[in-house]
Amino acid sequence: MTGDLFGAPPLPGLSTRSALVDVDEERALIELIDATDPTPFRFQGWTGRRLTTSIGRGYDFEAGRPTEAPPIPDWLLPVRVRAADFAGLDPETLVQALLIRYDAGAGIGWHRDRPIYGHVVGISLGEPATMRFRRRRPGGFDRASVPLEPRASYHLTGPARHEWEHSIVEMERPRWSITFRTLAGRA
Repeated sequence: MTGDLFGAPPLPGLSTRSALVDVDEERALIELIDATDPTPFRFQGWTGRRLTTSIGRGYDFEAGRPTEAPPIPDWLLPVRVRAADFAGLDPETLVQALLIRYDAGAGIGWHRDRPIYGHVVGISLGEPATMRFRRRRPGGFDRASVPLEPRASYHLTGPARHEWEHSIVEMERPRWSITFRTLAGRA
């Protein structure tokens, strides 16, 4: 399922916006993300194919707790302001940024972001991707899919954030993303 003919979101609490950044800024952001020297994502002894850098706040998925992370750099602040404006948030509440590079074969399995986080605002860079959503119901799952076009943004809050799991289909070509998060109850 995708949005209807009138642009209504496929599920409550999900909004999207095209072209949050322009083509030149996208190229620069990709270079800056790569310059952070992202490392393989680790989760409970498993090493993922995607490469990540946490900024502002970190999260240790091995220990299941928040960690220290470098402060949000100046080059990311203007993007954070636009992401916050799109989501109707104060930029200062977007305290965590996760920079991700998806090489060929990388995706993200079904999950909900950790409960310590509230709003989730993502920006997709590079190749188009598909974000899938599912919610358990008796006898199966409700499902929805949303295309993530290059330079576009999405915002998860309410039911889309707390009732639905999401995943990113494995990529055939490299893709990058910036995911900003608020702390739960502070937006």
